[in-house]
Amino acid sequence: MKLERISVNPARMNGQPSIRDLRLTVRRVLEILALYPDRDELYREYPELESEDIRQALEFAAASMSDQIVEFSYEIAA
Repeated sequence: MKLERISVNPARMNGQPSIRDLRLTVRRVLEILALYPDRDELYREYPELESEDIRQALEFAAASMSDQIVEFSYEIAA
């Protein structure tokens, strides 16, 4: 996996993984995706973001997840 648009710099954004030289963390890009499901609107609000930035942020997030199974408690409505 090659993520050349994602960088970690301890002196920038508290060392959080960030997109290129922008002051946008991977986490913020994921939040933006949730807030703007319409990509055209997203690009109007964040013109500095490119589709490859978003793709790599998603790939980074997916790679950061473990394959651990998490059990949730729930009740089935009667």
